[in-house]
Amino acid sequence: MRFMADVIFLGPQFREPNLAFALRQLAIAGPLVSISAGWQEREGEIDELRAHVAVPVTDLGLYARAEDIFARDAELHSAYRGRQARLREMQELYRLRLAHSVAATHDLLDREGEPRLVRRARRSALHVLRALDREHLCDIEREHAAFRRTLRVQQRASVVPHIEALRGLIQPAAAVLIAGGHVAVLANRLRLFDLQRLLAGKTIFAWSAGAMALSERIVLFHDHPPQGAGIAEVFDTGLGLARSVVPLPSAQSRLALHDYANVAQFVRRFAPARCITLDEASFVHWRAARLAASHASWRLNRNGALAEVRQG
Repeated sequence: MRFMADVIFLGPQFREPNLAFALRQLAIAGPLVSISAGWQEREGEIDELRAHVAVPVTDLGLYARAEDIFARDAELHSAYRGRQARLREMQELYRLRLAHSVAATHDLLDREGEPRLVRRARRSALHVLRALDREHLCDIEREHAAFRRTLRVQQRASVVPHIEALRGLIQPAAAVLIAGGHVAVLANRLRLFDLQRLLAGKTIFAWSAGAMALSERIVLFHDHPPQGAGIAEVFDTGLGLARSVVPLPSAQSRLALHDYANVAQFVRRFAPARCITLDEASFVHWRAARLAASHASWRLNRNGALAEVRQG
């Protein structure tokens, strides 16, 4: 599905929000609708957001709507839980393979020897890593497709009224705001209500998990997590409304950007998509799948350095 609307990625909004600035840049005065399903039980607590933008904002209540559907539609709820269990196991198996593949690529970065042979081994290891990522993403896509095909989700009596209500709220809105929170919860609710279609042609402002959910693939990353191995992983498919980009929310705190070799490996792994940082005050405007403007955002470069995000 072709998507030609404007998508604006922002940095985190909890300390120094710049959403109001971004709205002014595009001359959007409201009314607005918001998606805060990633906040789960705190969904709809948008008083601070309303005060910041100073225009009417209506939350779409995707999390609450999903809970209502699951309470009414036992078959769908059971199938949904089964799919989530399979996806969790798939992720665990992928992580096992991923750890060995990433270890090989890192070991080869430090390997000394005949340059031509070492370069060939490094390219081969990276090829294996990229193939593993692609295979895992294809497996996830097949799981989602089977769920849609078997359950006919968007045609179910429990779901249709919510989709129609959402359509009625979204169509007159000047723009849609997608907040962060739990990225898996957010992505699943966006899919459940067919938001890829409902958002067609709308201007979208997204930050944190919201930005990640709009890309083609959701990549989890943290070089120094409180627990775990700190290996970036392909986690799920996104809506694909912003293509050929890997958004990196809070990159300054989550990535070791001073480690040129590690950054270069990250960029090559996810090429040809552009890996862009989204930190405080970041503003990245995509129009018709091309970069229209940017501020306070950087692109991770193949040589491991940070480069200016350029238009085009």
